[in-house]
Amino acid sequence: MLAPTPPTPMILVDADACPVKEEIYRVAERHKAHVRVVSNSPFRVPVSERVKRVVVSDGFDAADDWIAQEASPSTVVITADILLAERCLKAGASVLRHDGKPFDAASIGSAIATRAIMEDLRAGMDGLLGAAGGGPPPFGKADRSNFLQALDRVLVKLARA
Repeated sequence: MLAPTPPTPMILVDADACPVKEEIYRVAERHKAHVRVVSNSPFRVPVSERVKRVVVSDGFDAADDWIAQEASPSTVVITADILLAERCLKAGASVLRHDGKPFDAASIGSAIATRAIMEDLRAGMDGLLGAAGGGPPPFGKADRSNFLQALDRVLVKLARA
């Protein structure tokens, strides 16, 4: 009796402000994974039977809701959104940030707490100084390389499962 073949891995991309879409397409092709690029507005994706663009309404969290609904143990979700990451982890998905750092059950709680603290600090500072800039450090070559390695590892792990 043959063992059942595992489902084809699916990569769900929270596409707004995702700096690694081209890398996702290349790695997905190598692993024969499917990709769904989810956004509120259309933009170009490669012509491929494996890569599909999903345009959702411009409602609040519509893209996040679609991704969370589709997340499963055979999916990899690419997002920087901590709350979306939590929802996808609960569905059993693997979740990676754009810099290759994984969200997992051990790290998501502290990430949510840090996010809440930072929101409170920003709100307090905006009140004192006006809307001061800031944000994450620039996305660099090392981040891109780390992401490629992390996505490859996750897809290999899914293929073995």
